[in-house]
Parts: sequence; structure tokens; C-alpha cells
Amino acid sequence: MAKINLRGLVNLDTTQSQWVEAVLADFNTFLSDHASAEKKASGMALSMASHYPDRPDILTAMADLAIEELAHYKQVINLILKRGLVPQSDRKDNYVAELNRKARKGRDEFLLDRLLIAALIERRGAERFELIAHHLEDTQLANFYRNLAKSEARHWVLFVNLASGNYPESEIISRFNELSEIENDILSGLPISARLH
Repeated sequence: MAKINLRGLVNLDTTQSQWVEAVLADFNTFLSDHASAEKKASGMALSMASHYPDRPDILTAMADLAIEELAHYKQVINLILKRGLVPQSDRKDNYVAELNRKARKGRDEFLLDRLLIAALIERRGAERFELIAHHLEDTQLANFYRNLAKSEARHWVLFVNLASGNYPESEIISRFNELSEIENDILSGLPISARLH
């Protein structure tokens, strides 16, 4: 798999401190939403594996990713149950839905956008999990989120590198940066709550 030069990619707008405060004030709600996000991430990886069986790089990477995300889901569910909480039903993630609406419709364009949107979601997850880890007083929980942040960082780079095996680097950088600006705008327009996005 080719590797892209990440220095050409624009930075995230930093998550507002009010988001961290909202999460810490209602961590149980955050855990429930986090579990849902991990489950959906596993499902997304399986969906990509199903849609692109003719691309072995994507197929094998997504099979591995689906397993890893499902393991994260199980870990978060265990945290929820250990707290004596009842896992909640999934709620629509407007952030992900809005980003997915920005994917172009042509076959080649759709694949590129799907990979890059997944990269953006994982990149935001890495940033937010690191913020949570930094602010948690529970050392064990902080370490859990720090490790998840590292996983998410690997995942977003994986998606960009999968794109680089299928598209020219200049096209990837241009579209990634365009979608990054869209992602920043979407996030800034959403209400701050104890949810991952």
C-alpha cells in the first residue's frame, strides 16, 4: 500500500473546551454514544469490504478494521455494564450523516470520498479521545482513551493510504482538504453535547 505525505493535509479545527465539559458532566451518556459509534464503525468497515471485494487492499484492511472496531465496542459495553448502566439504542449521528451526504456520486469519486470521509471521522475521533484522556481523573479510564486515540490515529492514516493506492496524491490532498473544511463547518454547526460528534 502506498503512503501519502500527510504534511499536505490541512489541520483540524480544535474541539471547543465546552465539548469536553459536556462530556465530563454526563460521561454515562457519552459512553453510550461512544459504544454506538464503535459498532457503526465496525459495520461501515464490513460494508466497504462487501462493496469492494475486487480491491484486495481495501477488502483485507476493512476486514481487519471491522474486527478491531468490534473489539472496541465490546470494551466500551463492558465499561457501561461495569457502571451498572443499561446500554441504550443507537441514535442518528448527524455529523456522520452530513459528511456522508457530501460524497460525490460517480463510482470513482464515491470511493475516494468514502475513504476520505472515513479518514476525517477517525481523525476527529483521535483528537477527541485524546482530549478526554487528558481531562479524566481516573487513570485507568484515561489510559483506555489514550490508547483509543492512538488506534483512531492509525485508522485515519490507513484510510488516506488506501486512497493513495487507488488515486493520484494531488487529487487526494485536494479533496481531503476540501472535505476537511466541510467537516469543520459541519461540526461547528452542531450543538455541543455529551456525544462523540
